[in-house]
Amino acid sequence: MRGPDSWWRGKSTPAKVETYTRGSFHFFVVTEIAVAGLPTLAEIGGALGVTLLLLVCAHAAVCALTVSRSVDWVRGRREQPVRLLVTLGALTAAVCATALAVSEYGPGGESVDSAAGSVFGVVMIFGVGNIALGLRERRHVYAVVTGFAAGTALLLLATGESVLMALVVGLIVLGGSGFLAFTAVFSVWLLRAVYELDEARETRARLAVAEERLRFGRDLHDVLGRNLAVIALKSELAVQLARRGRPEAEEQMIEVQRIAQESQREVREVVRGYREADLGAELAGAQGVLAAAGISCEVSGPVAGLPDEVQSALGWVVREATTNVLRHGNAERCTVTVRQRAGRVILTVENDGVSDVPADSGGSGLAGLRERLAAVAGTLEAGAEEGVFRVVAEVPVAVAV
Repeated sequence: MRGPDSWWRGKSTPAKVETYTRGSFHFFVVTEIAVAGLPTLAEIGGALGVTLLLLVCAHAAVCALTVSRSVDWVRGRREQPVRLLVTLGALTAAVCATALAVSEYGPGGESVDSAAGSVFGVVMIFGVGNIALGLRERRHVYAVVTGFAAGTALLLLATGESVLMALVVGLIVLGGSGFLAFTAVFSVWLLRAVYELDEARETRARLAVAEERLRFGRDLHDVLGRNLAVIALKSELAVQLARRGRPEAEEQMIEVQRIAQESQREVREVVRGYREADLGAELAGAQGVLAAAGISCEVSGPVAGLPDEVQSALGWVVREATTNVLRHGNAERCTVTVRQRAGRVILTVENDGVSDVPADSGGSGLAGLRERLAAVAGTLEAGAEEGVFRVVAEVPVAVAV
């Protein structure tokens, strides 16, 4: 049975970073209501307290929508939410101006001033931070942060506050909103970098496949190119000799037949070598590829002395299991063990990422591996258990050729 954390463990690393980014900034929305909205209602009360609470909730809702649209924009799923960013900026300024007006001209009392100041500071800082999440250029982020800080100082001066008080509050807004804006910019950079790295890994895998296809094509060209050229020349010579009634035409056609049969044999050898997998080479390649992907891989067990058919079958298991670890799981550790017991070779591949590949997938998946192993009287078992995805292949050592 899948545990409660399977939803999280089933996500890829980029998807986890994206979920964490969304969750963090949506948590700021909840924090805004909890820190600024609810205490305001408790301290001020009445229609004024309810009004400030509703303003804070409306600002938090626009912040939540801005977070979702901005992250979608970062991922390339929609256009930059420019209008929404402008709306959030205007709403932030309006709520802060309202809170300042309540503090200056509303009911007297220290609790009112404290609540209004809390609304002013929290809404200003969170508003600027969420706006920065949807900006691409750093200079735009700097302009928003400094603009709101300067606007705060000017607004305080306009209400009759001293220059020192206006400067202090402006610097506080600059520091708080600047920190949250930096957090937003860093989160956007990290999210883009993680997805770009994941795309680079996929591109590297596709390039490796393309390179292997080119190698196979070169091998076939080397085998067939020369022989086909010889066949063409000898066939043309045989035609000319046959037209002249020369008996040598038969000898040339016999030679053409021999070269064609030789070409067939060489092609079969190339294809056989392409399809067969060496277990030792596959283990070394899997360890290198997983290490390059940041996955710790441990390989143990002897592979020398195993029949070629056994090595080929188990090599395909290692290749497919490694592919599943890279593409379908989210592993940090992988172990590959080879051992012999009672005349059978047992290959076990374990990783701590939960694979989403169904056991009955076709093609070159697990079902394809079962077919390969069945050809050498082998078996394959695969499944997740206690947070570990395990693939176990067993093949008899003595395989009939």
